[in-house]
Amino acid sequence: MNAGHPERSTEAFFGRRRGKRLRPRQVSTLETLLPHLRIDLEVPAPDDPRALFAATVGEVRLEIGFGGGEHLLTQLERYPETGFIGVEPFVNGMAKLLTALEGNEPKNLRLYDDDATRLLDWLPEASLSGIDLLYADPWPKKRHWKRRFINRDNLDRFARVMKPGAVLRFASDIESYINWTLLHCREHPSFSWRAASADDWRQPYANWPGTRYEAKAVRQGRVPAYLSFVRV
Repeated sequence: MNAGHPERSTEAFFGRRRGKRLRPRQVSTLETLLPHLRIDLEVPAPDDPRALFAATVGEVRLEIGFGGGEHLLTQLERYPETGFIGVEPFVNGMAKLLTALEGNEPKNLRLYDDDATRLLDWLPEASLSGIDLLYADPWPKKRHWKRRFINRDNLDRFARVMKPGAVLRFASDIESYINWTLLHCREHPSFSWRAASADDWRQPYANWPGTRYEAKAVRQGRVPAYLSFVRV
């Protein structure tokens, strides 16, 4: 690990790696498409992460834990001039995204299917224009709070790779995790909460497509919050 990087916890921030049995088509896309899009951390990181993409992109954004890929797929289509790195260690989620691509390899997409902290430690400093952490596992039991992705060490990682003015977006429907994130980000010197009124966290982000998990949360009476923090 490079000097200055926080030490990685020995306990992963994600849970199980696999769910129900994959369909043959999903297995096929994992075997054929993922190797072309996966970022190889065994080679040195480029000085500029825009070099990771087949297309010419003006900026690079990162989405950690993209689930089934609903949000990431929408972003790819809406912002073709932006390079997106999607991280998802859950095999079924990765398979769902790849299957939705229908064999295409978007030129503005790269993927990573393991611990996001490894990717964050690999990326060069001040290289990202934004990070999205949307409906991350809240680890609701107190004994598991240390596994929540938002913590001081990971905020240090975010601060290192984010450009000044870049935005960290965090969405959740779990009140304790929302308050946890507000506390940690407001205590961190590199982040400023961007909220002028209640609508700034009650209303979804611009061009928000929604997710299956979010729809389920709303049906069950939970109220999502959409937080934005600027890298100062």
